[in-house]
Amino acid sequence: MRTPHALLATAAALVATVVAPPAHATAVAPAPGLYYVQSATTGLNAADNAGTVEQHRPKGNEDRQQWRLTASGSSYLLESTDTVGSCLGRSGDQARTLTCASPDAAWEIAPTGTDQYTLKAPGTDRYLTVAAKPSGANYPAPLAVGASGDLSGWYLTPVTTPTAPMPPQDQRTLDQVTFLTAHNAYANGVDGGFAPPFVNFFPNQARGINQQLADGVRGFMLDIHQTPDGAILCHDSCTLVSRPVALWVDLQRMVDFLKTHPDQVVTVFLEDYVDPGVLRSELSRVSGLYDVLYRPDRTGVRQHGWPRLADLIAANQRLLIFTDHSRSSDESAGLTRDSFGVMYQREWTVENYWSMGSGVGSSDWSCYSRWYDANTNVPLTRTESGFRPLFVMNHFRDAAVAGTAGTDNTKLADRAQRFCQPAARKKPNFLAVDRYDLGNPASAVDALNSYTYP
Repeated sequence: MRTPHALLATAAALVATVVAPPAHATAVAPAPGLYYVQSATTGLNAADNAGTVEQHRPKGNEDRQQWRLTASGSSYLLESTDTVGSCLGRSGDQARTLTCASPDAAWEIAPTGTDQYTLKAPGTDRYLTVAAKPSGANYPAPLAVGASGDLSGWYLTPVTTPTAPMPPQDQRTLDQVTFLTAHNAYANGVDGGFAPPFVNFFPNQARGINQQLADGVRGFMLDIHQTPDGAILCHDSCTLVSRPVALWVDLQRMVDFLKTHPDQVVTVFLEDYVDPGVLRSELSRVSGLYDVLYRPDRTGVRQHGWPRLADLIAANQRLLIFTDHSRSSDESAGLTRDSFGVMYQREWTVENYWSMGSGVGSSDWSCYSRWYDANTNVPLTRTESGFRPLFVMNHFRDAAVAGTAGTDNTKLADRAQRFCQPAARKKPNFLAVDRYDLGNPASAVDALNSYTYP
């Protein structure tokens, strides 16, 4: 395969979309405007909580997280958009909201790397920081003022996303494109059984895999469990499930589709509860799988970024498989999944928390990492030199109630653009929904595929 890492032809256009900063502070701070103050460590946003400034899950305009940046002499102010005259400041070692006239509301803003800044109290060596993480716990919510270091890095993320035109079809890289993705694609009640009695009353999808492919679904979330028959597609477990489908059967459907549609690319996400040897045996049953399997670990993606779709198509490497399984546990077992072409998802993607709430009632649109807890910290904003992880955006509830899913799907583009896109500082690449046949989520995919996020 030839190296598929062309530089974006639109680089100059992207640079042109950035507004110049004030003349007295060239290359020091972004232009005056509305921003989220977002931790580079956790990806969480600074929010005003009754005078205490805390890091909260990104939640658009619903949680006092938006700040108006203005120049004030040689310093800057960050005024709450919810309370006129109240600014992000400090009191002792704590971040607080204060009257904007207070000298403790001023900050010196300096760049610390690509798109990151420090906020320093003028005339001191004290910075806005995330408080140190206690052992076995999350980072504390209240923000602190202390020494510089890794915890004092911040993004100033525009509330209104800067965009650039989508490159021509043959120049688009994988991380510039958005794909319609079926959550629990196997749980459709058409191809076979997927859950024990009662649970199967709420299928996540209403159409089989072949129809999903025909309808334009290009991302497939599949749960696999280990049975004497191999890797089987079931929800929670395969006990009491009648007519369950084997993983290899659905993968064969996808490979066969790719053979007859040579310009298409498909991605599979495995919620993976099987031993690596079982998964390897299951993949070996899929005729032609390794003819189309894409291996980003072998093509310099981490050094140079994602390839153009046109290059993947030309090389016939058009099926990408991820697992949510732990690399460390596989190393202990003596067989890693990427040795036979299944990529570890946390190494290549970021993903927001999977649930917006129960199957009925109000929903939670906050957008934060699925992998943020006492033991793990993979913020949605994670990026590396030359490499931007793909962003999997989940947009579904605990239970797939048809009426609720249909309504939620009509709001998909709004949540993606106003909530999740600034939370991740990148455009979603996979929009995962229940009942993709309701509420026209494909229109949200089309909307996101009309621009790029610089």
